[in-house]
Amino acid sequence: MSRWLIHDVFVLTLPQRLYYGDLSSNSMTMPMSDPNAWATAMNNLGMPPMGLTGQPLMPDFDPNLGMMAGITPMNPMMPGLGMVPAPLSQDVPVVKEIIHCKSCTLFPPNPNLPPPATRDRPPGCKTVFVGGLPENATEQLIMEVFGQCGDITAIRKSKKNFCHIRFAEEFTVDKALFLSGYRIRLGSSTDKKDTGRLHVDFAQARDDLYEWECRQRMLAREERHRRKMEEDRLRPPSPPPIVHYSEHECSQLGDKIKDDSKFPEAVRVLLTWLERGEVNRRNANNFYSMIQSSNSHIRRLMSEKSQHEKEMEEAKEKFKTALAGILAQFEQIVSVFQAASKQKAWDHFSKAQRKNLDMWRKQTEEIRNMHNEQLMGIRREEEMEMSDDDMEDAPDTKDSEDSGVSQAEALKEENDSLRCQLDAYRNEVELLKQEQGKNQPMRSEEDSTHSQQLSFLQQALQGMQKQLLKMREELKQREAELEKSLEDKQQLKNQVHHNIQETLNSSGTRGEATRSLCYTQSEEIIRSDKLDSHDRNWMLNMSVLHPVCSTAGIISTFLHVHPFGASIEYICSYLQRLDTKINPSEVEALLSRLPCTFRQELTGVGASLEKRWNFCGFQGIKST
Repeated sequence: MSRWLIHDVFVLTLPQRLYYGDLSSNSMTMPMSDPNAWATAMNNLGMPPMGLTGQPLMPDFDPNLGMMAGITPMNPMMPGLGMVPAPLSQDVPVVKEIIHCKSCTLFPPNPNLPPPATRDRPPGCKTVFVGGLPENATEQLIMEVFGQCGDITAIRKSKKNFCHIRFAEEFTVDKALFLSGYRIRLGSSTDKKDTGRLHVDFAQARDDLYEWECRQRMLAREERHRRKMEEDRLRPPSPPPIVHYSEHECSQLGDKIKDDSKFPEAVRVLLTWLERGEVNRRNANNFYSMIQSSNSHIRRLMSEKSQHEKEMEEAKEKFKTALAGILAQFEQIVSVFQAASKQKAWDHFSKAQRKNLDMWRKQTEEIRNMHNEQLMGIRREEEMEMSDDDMEDAPDTKDSEDSGVSQAEALKEENDSLRCQLDAYRNEVELLKQEQGKNQPMRSEEDSTHSQQLSFLQQALQGMQKQLLKMREELKQREAELEKSLEDKQQLKNQVHHNIQETLNSSGTRGEATRSLCYTQSEEIIRSDKLDSHDRNWMLNMSVLHPVCSTAGIISTFLHVHPFGASIEYICSYLQRLDTKINPSEVEALLSRLPCTFRQELTGVGASLEKRWNFCGFQGIKST
């Protein structure tokens, strides 16, 4: 009798069969991964314990200590007697041998034939299809053959010589596929109903798919739980909750707002109260005082900003000075390399030394050039900032006057509103004092509320007084600036009229009407609101230098870019964009009074006859 195990072939000789008797019929299960159990079993058989690779498991083994005397010690690695076959390489083909079972015999397939085809393995497959069974095969036979592969949970046998076997573990399916292609024979019978050719393949079962999906969902849940725990661990802590408004919290918040260190947190609480809608008619004064206290921090923040800007400028200057010192040292190092590169000293160095000196000189020059570019970039940025500041610091005279007037008016209005508010607060304080004097036997809570309101109102009065004084000072400054700008404007007007008078006195009687017309039109254009500050200044300068060129110069420029002339309507349409009060008859009279500069020509024939004005000022210069 012999016993077949998957991956293990245990063949006994005839004396050993007689000695063991029915022991071979019992299932012999032994964990292959436990070397102690394996060594104990081999020691009981009188064989030296040896591993799969041939090394002894027990170096101090004595073969005379075997429990079964009379049996010659055997080497388990001998051919045909090995308990476990050596691990097979992928390149060496698997050799299948005859398998003897209790009630049947399995014969291996022809090794020259290709391996049997199988379908794709379904996910979580634990069920195999077994075809080619003998007609007389029973479930006990199937259990005997395939039970050695692993634990079987169910066998579904059909009447058409095939069955489905479901194992408890997935890896046992691979052991069952090893039997695909074997020819099976029941006992020693040669009847056709007692023989068959096994075909083992993967089978798709709903139970296997359901268990696999459940396992995947469990793994996904574990992964989500792990990610959630990781996110919770890395998530920053939540901010503390904001308390609701009360008189006690309001008084504490007012003290915190005045403290510079607690101001950010207090402002966040105040913002939350305002967004929640905690403001009502009773506590409006409290909120106003807190908002006013918040506004008082603006001056502190501006001073801190200016201080930081000053520190930044100092750091820039320090960095620029240090960079200039570094560049000076680089220049000295480059000078050293240049002096060493001269023939007087260069000839005394070896070839390797010259190579190193040349490489060092190039590296130093590259670093120096890089730092030079950095320093030049810093200087260019400073020049650009200075130019931007200059452009911003060059205000227009008219704009500055208008802005000064508007700011002065705004300050007056704000001053009046602050006075009205101050009077209202004083009246409220007096009313509260009167009510407090009348209602002496009031409860302690109402007294504390009135005292808090009084304190808030006093604080508000003090803030309003300070703000009123500040507004008065700013108003005085604005009035002084406005008076100064008005004096500058009057001085500039006097200078313009003086220059115009001198020009008119020196030019004679010819063209006086034209000059007066041009000057009047230029004054109207300058005073109009259609020009921006730059064009207004240019026109003002042009009228001061040459009053006649305001209208005649514009017409000359317009006709100069129209060499074929233009009609009086076309010229007037262009001039009316600058001044809508210009009359075509006045423009035509002006052009006719200057024959040396403008010439009228007739173009066309018959009904298409048209008068065009041309600019001929340069022709007169050439002829003279």
